[in-house]
Amino acid sequence: MTKEQKRGGVPLPLTHVDGTVPTLIKTRKRDEWQPRIVAFFCNWCTYTAADLAGVSRMKYAPNARVIRVMCSGRVDPQFILEAFAKGADGVLMGGCHPGDCHYSEGNYKALRRAKLLKRFLKDMCVEEDRFRLEWISGAEGEKVKLVIDEMVEKVRKLGPLNLPGRFADWDSEISVLEEKICAKEEKEGAAHHG
Repeated sequence: MTKEQKRGGVPLPLTHVDGTVPTLIKTRKRDEWQPRIVAFFCNWCTYTAADLAGVSRMKYAPNARVIRVMCSGRVDPQFILEAFAKGADGVLMGGCHPGDCHYSEGNYKALRRAKLLKRFLKDMCVEEDRFRLEWISGAEGEKVKLVIDEMVEKVRKLGPLNLPGRFADWDSEISVLEEKICAKEEKEGAAHHG
């Protein structure tokens, strides 16, 4: 086995199940590196707060790529892992305050998933500060700004995650993830209402 086939003593696959050859994310130089954060925001609260922050002209770090979801409870842990695999250095999940969920219990589901996910990420040697769950109401635009800025700084101190992965084109791959989430929500919404 060659050095190129290993990372941290763990062999990397030479081909994927679909037969394609993987491409590793190029290691970014620390002096030109900026943290990349994927933020899954609940439509009813956190996304509304982010919108309020924008309308109020609050400036926050541009490093966060916001993906609007109908509820934090609908964020599948696989989407968070996929965001890391596609180049995110940190993932932020925002939802309604407990008891204020538009769907009654979605944020409690998100909390249970986040606890499991944190343990899983720890087992994968991903630092705890790279994933964060935050409750932010629609009226808390300032809190969105503070949370994003704080997370970007924590991740900046940690440095690049540099997980091996298939994807080097950050923008298009996160857009694909966003489309995947929207399709899943549409399918589940149609099944729920139909």
